[in-house]
Amino acid sequence: METRKSEEKSVTGRAFGVLYTFDPAHRRQSLGAIARRSGLPLSTAHRLSSELVTQGALHKGPDGKYEIGSKLWRLGILASLHSDLREIALPHMEDIYQVGNDAVQIGVLDGLRCLIVERIAGSRTLEVISKPGARLPLHASGVGKVLLAHGSTDLENAVLESLEKFTTSTITDPQILRNQLQVIRVQGFAQSSEELALGAVSLAVPVVGFGNRVIAALGIVTPTDNSDVKRLVPLLKISAAALSKKLIASATADFGQGFQNVI
Repeated sequence: METRKSEEKSVTGRAFGVLYTFDPAHRRQSLGAIARRSGLPLSTAHRLSSELVTQGALHKGPDGKYEIGSKLWRLGILASLHSDLREIALPHMEDIYQVGNDAVQIGVLDGLRCLIVERIAGSRTLEVISKPGARLPLHASGVGKVLLAHGSTDLENAVLESLEKFTTSTITDPQILRNQLQVIRVQGFAQSSEELALGAVSLAVPVVGFGNRVIAALGIVTPTDNSDVKRLVPLLKISAAALSKKLIASATADFGQGFQNVI
């Protein structure tokens, strides 16, 4: 019995070893890369990766490369860190959505990316890539820029070391982005104009929690031809302030304490 338990733990450990090879710099990997980074024989990496695909923990693309699957996202949102935030934020997000039918989203820092925890959109909403579970680049999205602007110096330096270009409008000059982050901190909101997706403008504001720390970013995504886009900033700020007040006062100090390590 003890030997069987040891074997099971060994298999579980190796499966997690495969999952741990994925990070912000290795979001999509070949089987060979997984084997090298996990230190497992190629045959073992193949067997475990195939099983993880079957279970929905990994997804295998047409090109044969693997990425994290949707099941891990669905399990992740059960954590109080995200579920509590979603529950408290949804009413405020719905209020914003009712104003202009633009996609409303809330995200938190996840490594060097912004994890979209929740999004509200309708049939008339601009089609965007920021669905729940999506991990957006910090330098090219409104919600990402808010988190980056209020993040640590180490975070800023790490992101500015590698600025991926998504469109012709994506900012890839570190100094220009540093200057923009300073403006974001002063004006209290961030804007990304076609920097991640053509035809889309995103606005976002910070959400604070326990200890008056920025724990999330609340934003909208609207078409570039929306001439009234700036009028949404006061609405976002009012909603974020109300949400922040509830987050600080709600539940227990443990909820806020849990966010202290997010940024």
